[in-house]
Amino acid sequence: MVGSMGRIAVHEFISLDGVFEDPSWTFQFGFDPAMGETLAGITGGASAILLGRRTFEMFAPAWRDRTVEDDPGAPFFNDTTKHVVGEQEPSEEWGPLARLGGYDPARIQALKDETEGTIYVSGSGQLVRGLLADGLVDELHLFVYPIALGSGQRLFADGAGPTTLALLASDVYANGVLHLSYGPAERQA
Repeated sequence: MVGSMGRIAVHEFISLDGVFEDPSWTFQFGFDPAMGETLAGITGGASAILLGRRTFEMFAPAWRDRTVEDDPGAPFFNDTTKHVVGEQEPSEEWGPLARLGGYDPARIQALKDETEGTIYVSGSGQLVRGLLADGLVDELHLFVYPIALGSGQRLFADGAGPTTLALLASDVYANGVLHLSYGPAERQA
């Protein structure tokens, strides 16, 4: 949206058939160090994190005790304010937190307007679907794994209608994973 200071950058690990839930299936492919460089590039300009409540509750115990020695991304995840969308209060504690209440596109736009830099989103499928439908995503980074799972929750849900995007960049990693970076199609004209 024109005039916004902040940009929303979404990162998802997905299968060839679009499944993103419980990405433990990614472990068999290992983690190419070049993927870490790409993720560091996405989070490097980020000054805020936006998560759905369920994703926040899954990430909190996985990240809150990690140190930079455990993972170079730990300071970003632990020290950056997490803006959490959800009707219910999160049941986990984890670093700086701002509760946004239920999904409200006007509130998300206001967050973009008041944020300098990138607002990073990971997982949070229901939230991401809303952000895409409301035109609030500036960058969609899909890490596509060379596996079709056949079942599971898909990022682009059946019946959601078409979502047209413009390819901004792509990378191929040694483990067979593709990184596809998309932006809104209308901005590419």
